[in-house]
Amino acid sequence: MQGKKIYQEKLFNNFQLSDRVPRSSFYRRLKDVLHLDFLYKKTKCYYGNSGQQSIDPIVFFKLCLVGYLENIISDRQLIEHCSMRLDILYFVGYDIDETLPWHSSISRTRQLFPEEIFEEVFTHVLEMCVKKGMVAGRAQAIDSAPIKANASMDSLELKVPKQDLSSHLKTVSDTNDNDAESGDKPNEKNRDQELSDAKLNVITSDKHKENLSGIHKKGSTNANNKTHYSPTNPDARISVKPGKAVKLNYHSQLSVDTAHHVITDINAYHADKKDSQCLEDIVERLSARLWKFGFVWEDLLADTGYCSGEVYAFLEKKGVQAYISIPDSYKGGPEGFTYNKEEDHYICPNGEIIPFKKVFTHRYKGNQTLKKQYCSSSKQCKGCALAEKCLSKTARYKRFEVTYYREEYERTKARLKTPKGKHMPLKRQSTVEPVFGTLTQYLGLRKINTIGIKQANKVMHLSAMAYNLKKYLKFNQKLVKSDAKRERLTRLNQKFLTELICPFLRLPNFAILLPI
Repeated sequence: MQGKKIYQEKLFNNFQLSDRVPRSSFYRRLKDVLHLDFLYKKTKCYYGNSGQQSIDPIVFFKLCLVGYLENIISDRQLIEHCSMRLDILYFVGYDIDETLPWHSSISRTRQLFPEEIFEEVFTHVLEMCVKKGMVAGRAQAIDSAPIKANASMDSLELKVPKQDLSSHLKTVSDTNDNDAESGDKPNEKNRDQELSDAKLNVITSDKHKENLSGIHKKGSTNANNKTHYSPTNPDARISVKPGKAVKLNYHSQLSVDTAHHVITDINAYHADKKDSQCLEDIVERLSARLWKFGFVWEDLLADTGYCSGEVYAFLEKKGVQAYISIPDSYKGGPEGFTYNKEEDHYICPNGEIIPFKKVFTHRYKGNQTLKKQYCSSSKQCKGCALAEKCLSKTARYKRFEVTYYREEYERTKARLKTPKGKHMPLKRQSTVEPVFGTLTQYLGLRKINTIGIKQANKVMHLSAMAYNLKKYLKFNQKLVKSDAKRERLTRLNQKFLTELICPFLRLPNFAILLPI
């Protein structure tokens, strides 16, 4: 007999949400392990003593986590999505007849809580991973990626009025140039000292703004953070990468533990800041967090973008071994010259000594570093058979600069040539790069939906929390299954008892404990 279903709403119904959500549900298992009761005490100071009750801080964080777990970056869309999911309602503690908070309440609460609250929740989730044995703490892989900011290239405006732009650019150029004592060539020192009227007309034209949003080609100078900014989001910076569209971005710096790919640190930086300039701040923050959990950080894995003499010296001071690739452009000195470490001088191929002269600060494109200058005399180079190849056409003596941190470079270079050092770049690629892909493609970090770098930092922490929680629920601690491994562990335990504990018990003070 053919059936026909007729729907008619009941006036009374007995319904329990917990009976409808399966035991194997992701959000039901997450509800059982994620306890955020400490937030009541931490966030109490941000509320008044009168007025209407706000959204529960635990509900706020759970709703935010659901957004990144479901790859939803819109607060309005998040509330609509949660209202139709029984497992999410059970996770946040709402029944089917209760109305979820208004989407604007999530936005206001996100602005209300400072970055420290989000970092504490992130640290709490990381502590859960540590207690489950997912973090080793010994080696950390670090990488960065640009994240789209909530600003359009069409919103760009000049930083100063058009009539003052020339003097502004000259001031910026003077700041970026080398010191007068740097010993650079005159054509390099005086570069960009004055800006031509033709270039000014290009920068101030309407077509320039259109060119900024195009595809960046090698050698193109359209995008410039010195001349333009976004008034709608001043913290966003123009990010230039060959072959990619020029956009207003933030920089996300990510640290991942190499044991089980757990995120140990994440932070937002301005997109025009280099990786090497961010590393010291990352190391200070991450070292303190790992030390809190009882870990000693030993190895740091990173790509060439983090390479600098200051970074190598800083990491050696911290006791962290750097496995950071050195660019091919690095030279320990001129080709064919031999360095004498004890006397701190170079010996040219003709046997002449090139002595050390001075230490100076080298500034270039907003960066500065220490360099050492070595210089010969005109008498040494006069009549030399190698002068034509060694000197330029107008030079009468040999003068060159070498990084002040040459020894740190050489130690790192030797470390990278070891079997362990050769394996580290592959380990870094397989550790941190897939994590970034997961965050941007599946966990809501493809775009920052807030304004300001502080708000962007909160978004990045929420996305990292969602990633760690998914790994936490999927992680199964590996147990010893092989009989050979089990026997080996048993022998090690017996060896420990016989060689350490038993001799200690035979001491006179413990004679009373031994059997007669």
